[in-house]
Order: sequence, then C-alpha cells, then structure tokens
Amino acid sequence: MALEKIERVSGTGVYVPGSDIDTDRIIPARFMKCVTFDGLGEYFFYDVRHDSDDNKTVHPLNDEKYSGASVLLSGINFGCGSSREHAPQALYRAGFRTVIAQSFAEIFFGNCCTLGIPCVAATAEDIEKIAAAIEADPSLEITVDVEKCRIFYGEENCTVHIPDTARDALLSARWDPIGELLDGDSDISATAEALPYIES
Repeated sequence: MALEKIERVSGTGVYVPGSDIDTDRIIPARFMKCVTFDGLGEYFFYDVRHDSDDNKTVHPLNDEKYSGASVLLSGINFGCGSSREHAPQALYRAGFRTVIAQSFAEIFFGNCCTLGIPCVAATAEDIEKIAAAIEADPSLEITVDVEKCRIFYGEENCTVHIPDTARDALLSARWDPIGELLDGDSDISATAEALPYIES
C-alpha cells in the first residue's frame, strides 16, 4: 500500500467565511452513527446548508457555481471543538483535497494530514484576495504548492505556512501512519520471529 507524495494540490475553490468553525458544524453529531466513513460527504456542513425542514439554504456550498470545488477557504481556528475524526473524513468525502485558513485546531489538522489533506495557513488579507478571485471567476484554478509553501491562482501567488513535520510527511509519502505500519508487515513478522520469547 504505497502512499503517494503530495507535493501540490490543484482545483477550483469555495470560500466558507467564519472563525472558530467547529467539528460539529462540519459534521453534526447525529450523522456519526455510521459503521464506515462512506457517505459522510452528504452531511458535510449539513445544518448550515439546510433549514429545519431540510430545504437547502443560501450557502456557498450549495451554490452551483462552486460545484466540484476541491479547495476550501475559511477563517481562524478551523476545525476546533471535538476531536472527531468524522470531520476530516466528511471533508474528504465531500471532495475537498486541501484547506486554506488563517489557523487550524491542532487535532483536526493532524487528522487531515493522515488523510493526505494539506492544511495551509494564510493571512486574512491573502484569503480575502483569493476569495475575491474565486467569486469573480469560480473556474479559477488554485494550486497549493506544499513544497514551495505557496498558493498560485491566476497571475497571483502568496506565501502559506505548514508545520515542517506535516510538510515533510506529505512530501516524503509518509503521511499515513497506518499505511506505513501495513507496508512494514514483513519487517514486523521478521522481528517477531527473531524474539526468543515469542512462539510461532
């Protein structure tokens, strides 16, 4: 199960403004009864995308012009609150492959990284510029360059921050510890067999 190096992620974007967007808003708790994470994308931001009668509201994620976006922009402390893994799983299954925000909750950030979703921090000013560019042209391609720590869109670009440990893991294809463990199965077996206190 070889992992891929994630050097850059490109796609169209959508801006979901707000600070302290927590994991309960990203995926409401009542949808966490699933046995697997399959299908969680349907409930991504469900309570702000629907009213009490389950009718769709006016929300960027409901806007057809942003349909198919894979780059999500937001504000400060994105993914705060409960540490539920369902939030980044819902994000991934809703089609998003990278998040640009002013800052991230630490556990949410880590859970995204283990799914191969780069979360990069940009200034409020740069996010507003990218959001304006997306609004002017929803088909605009945005590239998050993990290696260069930059975002490219149209003729513009800006610097972003990603912690060195996460950046190195993404660039070296070592972002999923479970995948690494499975890849090392033969080495684990060989080590176990060599231990004098383990009976085969």
